[in-house]
Amino acid sequence: MKKFILAENDLPQQWYNILPDLPTPLPPYLNPVTHEPLRPEDLAPLLPQAVIEQEFSPERWIDIPEQVRDIYRMWRPSPLVRADRLEKALDTPAKIYFKYEGVSPAGSHKPNTAIPQVYYNANEGVRRLTTETGAGQWGSALSFAGSLFGVAVTVYMVRASYHQKPYRRSLMHTWGAEVFPSPTDRTQAGRDILAKDPESSGSLGIAISEAVEDALAHDDTKFALGSAMNHVVLHQTVIGLEAKRQLEMAGDYPDVVVGCVGGGSNFSGLVFPFMADRLSGERPQTRFVAAEPTACPTLTRGTYTYDYPDSAGLGPLLPMRTVGHGFMPAPIHAGGLRFHGDAPTLCALHEQGYIEARAYEQGEVFAEAVRFARSEGFVMAPESSHALRGAVQEALAAKEEGRERTILFGLSGHGHFDLGAFDAYLAGQLEDYTIPQAQLDEALSQLPKIAKI
Repeated sequence: MKKFILAENDLPQQWYNILPDLPTPLPPYLNPVTHEPLRPEDLAPLLPQAVIEQEFSPERWIDIPEQVRDIYRMWRPSPLVRADRLEKALDTPAKIYFKYEGVSPAGSHKPNTAIPQVYYNANEGVRRLTTETGAGQWGSALSFAGSLFGVAVTVYMVRASYHQKPYRRSLMHTWGAEVFPSPTDRTQAGRDILAKDPESSGSLGIAISEAVEDALAHDDTKFALGSAMNHVVLHQTVIGLEAKRQLEMAGDYPDVVVGCVGGGSNFSGLVFPFMADRLSGERPQTRFVAAEPTACPTLTRGTYTYDYPDSAGLGPLLPMRTVGHGFMPAPIHAGGLRFHGDAPTLCALHEQGYIEARAYEQGEVFAEAVRFARSEGFVMAPESSHALRGAVQEALAAKEEGRERTILFGLSGHGHFDLGAFDAYLAGQLEDYTIPQAQLDEALSQLPKIAKI
């Protein structure tokens, strides 16, 4: 079989929460002002109560509200596809599967968390949400979700992506959102950045600061985060839960699972349901590979410590692998991977050796995306191309060893709005960016003065 399709009544009824299954407890979040352990009520100005409860929940399984499942049915369950044509192109004995999240209305995995976040906010009377977005996939998803629940959405879009990906903006506007290129002059955080660098291309950290500041300034407004924190990771586990059932249909189980990492939600959503089997001892040999860009090498070259999720230091201090909240990544086309830190749960598992990390140049991932398009037909997002590159490396290793290997990778979104980047690649105009150590050292020197984890 080429595609493995679940029926709508096979849609997961619960999300999987990895917190109770971590080998060691997650270090606490810290209050950004006092540096004391964060209390749930500290997040009340920003997040609805239901989401705060999920962020700290000790429960392994959390029910998906029926209204959320009903909306999920617009595109879920998403397909699992055997990449047999790619296997032939690589002449590998490996079996390659990809979980395709580009079927959602927004074209990526992001609505998996946008829908429940807006649902919980709407239930608590929130009238407007602010958010950040890099490549525009999260901003599109939240705009889509806001239109379904009658909640207004304001998006601060990283300026580099705002200009690179105009049709993402068109999507957001079509769903009724307002979109601003970050940094802006609408917030103090934005004005401070522009005073130092009027031509700043922006970063996700800056955009988060602006969105948080905006939310805190209005009583009817909350903030919605697109990645990193546990409630976001939790919602994304529908991906991996579906994939496990689909691989059962195929009579298979992955030897290695590969995903791209920006903030960590797509990777964790695919990986954590399989990670549960490794942590329980049921599947101790399964490997997990996180693929990131050399332009923002959080897992491969960052430091595991406490850092802010935003450039202005408004959000809680998170225990994570980071290249520093003041880091300014190069304007690569994989805008969703330009975040300076990663999900605390992902980082904890990486530090304990459960997750491998690899960094790739922009040119090599686009080369893989083109090969994939010419074999499997799908044009994928630049972010997803990093996961593909990791999967191809695993397939070629299997070829060299002369052994079968089952590989699952996450195709987190389509690349229909990234064709300008493909034009640049095909014309030989795409630059690779490897960050000089001096630039990393400078960013890391600005970390908050807190004892390391």
